[in-house]
Amino acid sequence: MSETFDIRILFDHWDRFLEGFLHTIEASAIALIGSFILGTIIAVMRISPVKPLNWLGTAYVEFIRNIPLLLVVFFFFLGLPSLGIPLDGFTSGTLGLMVYTASFIAESIRAGIQAVPTGQTEAARATGLTYLQTMTSIVLPQAVKIVLPSISNQFINLVKNSSILAVVAGLDLMYYADLINADTFMPLTVYTLVALFYLVLTLPLSMAVHAMERRFSSADRS
Repeated sequence: MSETFDIRILFDHWDRFLEGFLHTIEASAIALIGSFILGTIIAVMRISPVKPLNWLGTAYVEFIRNIPLLLVVFFFFLGLPSLGIPLDGFTSGTLGLMVYTASFIAESIRAGIQAVPTGQTEAARATGLTYLQTMTSIVLPQAVKIVLPSISNQFINLVKNSSILAVVAGLDLMYYADLINADTFMPLTVYTLVALFYLVLTLPLSMAVHAMERRFSSADRS
């Protein structure tokens, strides 16, 4: 017998849907902030005149970007406990998301930094600003504006990738969806509802990003 969509599943299991949804928001917000900060640091290291920092930043980006997200999450969930550092599924998944996404954000910000005219950096250094002051006050604000669309896409991908937490019992939306499906045997309904929950997260974020892009474009033209 074929399954039909049954909205009653949402109301019957509302508490679990809501708990998973809130955990997904929490993990995404933490990973978003952390990946932006870490990605910015790595980007600055990538273009640093200090060779060891340059090499370290390059190694981080090339290694993390070329391995699966699942493997990064397993490093925190299974690898660190073997070293005596136990982490729960939520923490492991969130850290994995942060570390993985930071490598992509780092490359975007590095491209933005390189797009800023070098004359501005030279002028800032000539006025007595240090390399770090020049980066934080002059270069990085412009670089972020330049690569905002690329960074925003990574943030939206991060929200969708948060479903990886389900693999390590991270109490996210997909984790609870799997439990609900195991109880109801109605995958079409359950996972359609989950897709709608993700759209509730990603569509407003996408619209906010487009609004910011239009605002920056208007400011540049004025």
